[in-house]
Amino acid sequence: MARVFLSIGSNMDDRAANIQHAVGLLNMSDKIKVVKTSSFYETEPWGNKNQNWFVNAALAIDTEYTPMELLEYCKTIELKLGRVKTEKWGQRIIDIDILIYNDKIISNGDILTIPHPFMHERAFVLVPMLEVKSDLVHPVFNKTISELYDELQNPEDVFLYGTVLPK
Repeated sequence: MARVFLSIGSNMDDRAANIQHAVGLLNMSDKIKVVKTSSFYETEPWGNKNQNWFVNAALAIDTEYTPMELLEYCKTIELKLGRVKTEKWGQRIIDIDILIYNDKIISNGDILTIPHPFMHERAFVLVPMLEVKSDLVHPVFNKTISELYDELQNPEDVFLYGTVLPK
């Protein structure tokens, strides 16, 4: 059984419901047990700024899937919920990323990289992860999630979902 950390985001339709639906589908697998889910956070889009704001969350799961099997299962959930890839950093009904899989380091070209190659640069990933497991050690940088968050140079704003956002 592997302990895995995932990031989930949505910026289309009912964003929170999309995430809840994806978490439910993850939990329906007999090879996955959702251990902990963060609160939902709202953030400005990354990359292409001309789109709706995202709602993001982080999860801890236990799984019997290998990293590649888990990636395939996550992609199946994305397709089931209606994800269509049109542009890099574009709108998405759901996006599920594998952040950390035990202490594995995997680099399989454009197919799968674990730990997620940009997680340490993104407050919208690190803030929910602080809630899930702040003392988790990143296997490449040998730093905790808390330490990585503290080192962010220009963290984007991350708001607890449902709070009033700045104009």
